[in-house]
Amino acid sequence: MKKILLIHTKYQDLGGEDIAVENEASLLKENFKVREVYFQNELTNPFTQFFKILSNRSKKSMKLVEAEINNFKPDMIYIHNTWFEASLGIFKVANKYTIPTYIKLHNFRYFCTNYILIKNHIKHNNVCGACGGVKQKYSLINKYFDNSLIKSILVLNYGKKYYKILKNSKFKIFVLTDFHKKFLISLGFDSNKIEILYNAPPKKILLNDQSKDNYIIYAGRISREKGVEDLIEAFLESNLDNFCLKIVGVGPEYSKLRTKYSSEKVKFYGLLSNSDTKKLIQNSNAVVTATKLFEGQPTILTEASVFSVPSIFPDFGGMSEFFPESYKLKFKQHDNKDLINKLNFLRNKDEMKELGKSNNKFLETLVNEKLIVEKFDKIIRASNGR
Repeated sequence: MKKILLIHTKYQDLGGEDIAVENEASLLKENFKVREVYFQNELTNPFTQFFKILSNRSKKSMKLVEAEINNFKPDMIYIHNTWFEASLGIFKVANKYTIPTYIKLHNFRYFCTNYILIKNHIKHNNVCGACGGVKQKYSLINKYFDNSLIKSILVLNYGKKYYKILKNSKFKIFVLTDFHKKFLISLGFDSNKIEILYNAPPKKILLNDQSKDNYIIYAGRISREKGVEDLIEAFLESNLDNFCLKIVGVGPEYSKLRTKYSSEKVKFYGLLSNSDTKKLIQNSNAVVTATKLFEGQPTILTEASVFSVPSIFPDFGGMSEFFPESYKLKFKQHDNKDLINKLNFLRNKDEMKELGKSNNKFLETLVNEKLIVEKFDKIIRASNGR
C-alpha cells in the first residue's frame, strides 16, 4: 500500500476543519498507509511560544516531521493547518525531498494575513468576505485579531511568509471549490498547481427514532463573522412559532448571546461532541447559517445533506456549488428579510423533505469516497511514473 504523511495543527476549539481532517484521514486509512502527525496549540510556556511564533519556526516540530519522513518514507506529504505549532519550518523540511507535497486550504486566512495595512486587506465595502473583518474608521494596521494588536502582528508576520510559500514554492494546493480556485488565480497563482479536492463526506449515524422534532440548528463558531446574532434575530422575527433554534458551539460571542437570547425558543448547547451534533442535525427540520464568510466546504451543510436534511445559507462564495442549481433555500447575504422568508419555508414540511432528498442525491454525485481515493491514487502513481 502507498503511504501518505498527513500533518495538521488542531484548533483550540474543535471546528469544522478539524472534523474534516479526521473524516478524510479515516477514509484514507482504508485505502493507504497513513501516518498522522497532529500538533496542538497549547500555551504552556507563553515566553517560548512567543519567540516560536515570531520566528515562524519550531525546531521540535521540524525534527519530528523530518524523522517521520525518514522513517515512514511516504509517497506523498499532505499538509493542512500549520498555525502555529507545526510552524512554517516544516515546509523547509519538506522542500528537501522530492516527495509530492500538497497543502489543503480550508479557508482564506492566507489572504487576510498577507497585508500589514488594513487598506490593502479590505478594499471594497469596508468588509472582507474572506474573514468577515470590518474596516474601522481611522484604522491603519490590519488588526486580524480584534482583541490583540500583538497577536495580530504575529499572525501577519506568519501570514506574509505563508503566502509566499503557497504562491512561489513547488508545493501544490488543494482547494474545496471552483470559487476558491478562481480566487487564487485572480491573485496571480499558477492554475496548474491548484486542484479541487472535496472533503470526505461524514459517516452516517443511525437513529432509532427517525421522527423530526420542530427545531432548526446552527453548529459552529459563535462569532460576529459567522452571523449568529443575525440568525437569531431573523428566527425570532419569522413565523416559526412552534419551532426552536438550537445553537451548538462556542466562541467569542457565546456568553453575550446566551445571556441576551437564551429561552425556550433559542437554546444554547455549548460545545458538543461531533457524534452528538450529528444526531441533532439528523433529527432537525433544517440546518441554517448566516455566515458572512466565503467559507470552504461548510461541515454542517455537508452533514445535513448526507442526512437528507435541507440547509438554509447565504448565496456567497462557493457554498452554492454543493447544492442543486436554482436551490430554493439560499438567501441574499446580509439580507435578513430574505433570510426570514427562507426560514418561513420550514412550515411546508413535505417540500422541505423533498429538498433534503434532492440535496442528498446531488452531494453523492459531487462528493463521494471513491472519487477522493482515486484522486490520491492518481497523484501518487504520477509521482512514481506509473
